[in-house]
Amino acid sequence: MGQIYSILKNYCGNSLVKCFYICYFYTLSMEKTLVIIPTYNEIENIEAIVNVVFQSALKTDVLVVDDQSPDGTGAVVKKLMQNYPEKLFLETRAQKEGLGAAYVHGFFWALRRQYHYIFEMDADFSHDPNELKPMQELLETEADLVVGSRYVKGVNVVNWPLSRVLLSYFASVYVRVVTGMPVNDATAGFVGYKRRVLENMDLNSIKFVGYAFQIELKYKAWIKKYVIKEHPIIFVNRERGNSKMNGSIIWEALFGVLSLRLNKNRFLKKS
Repeated sequence: MGQIYSILKNYCGNSLVKCFYICYFYTLSMEKTLVIIPTYNEIENIEAIVNVVFQSALKTDVLVVDDQSPDGTGAVVKKLMQNYPEKLFLETRAQKEGLGAAYVHGFFWALRRQYHYIFEMDADFSHDPNELKPMQELLETEADLVVGSRYVKGVNVVNWPLSRVLLSYFASVYVRVVTGMPVNDATAGFVGYKRRVLENMDLNSIKFVGYAFQIELKYKAWIKKYVIKEHPIIFVNRERGNSKMNGSIIWEALFGVLSLRLNKNRFLKKS
């Protein structure tokens, strides 16, 4: 503490006002990072994933957006917040409304608090927190949006049944063919954004909830000419808890892609 005091005194002299403004503008200049983790019944994973994120190389805050999980996920996060004051946050929504709505809630929360880099990440360890650092480095140097991609270098998926691998892989091929968007893993849910991408997107108009939500954001960013880069990851299927995948999410993605392509000109007019 004495050393810090000496440094501040050298810069500020005896002027507390001057010192306050130096600290204030330094804080404003910092480019803060936020990882958003949506949850519904993730009590088996949430404490572990939060701890690993904070142990990773990336200096970040974490926001958990919980959809009133009946298993007590929110209560675990509240208790865990004592270990990470002013670093771990919880938003509890009134009801379960889907992945897309949870992320949009988190995006608005992040933008109001001036976060510069904003990540989406699952709670079930399918996304390795150690990939956050290299993904942010891409955002810092060349990308506006970075995708943690399972398919940029072959197929990198662990513990998925063949049927699920084929469904996911050919869904991404289908998206590329229909939309023309040059992204190998369009349905990926491990994504990082520069704040300007989300600021310049009409988040209130986002209508999809599952895979189609992930496609929608990437597509709208691409047609606005934002730079999208893919970072290769290894996707590991969850070991604990239940998958939220269902038939309605798959159908939404299939027909949602066609809707996005047909409405491309309308999206461009809003750009």
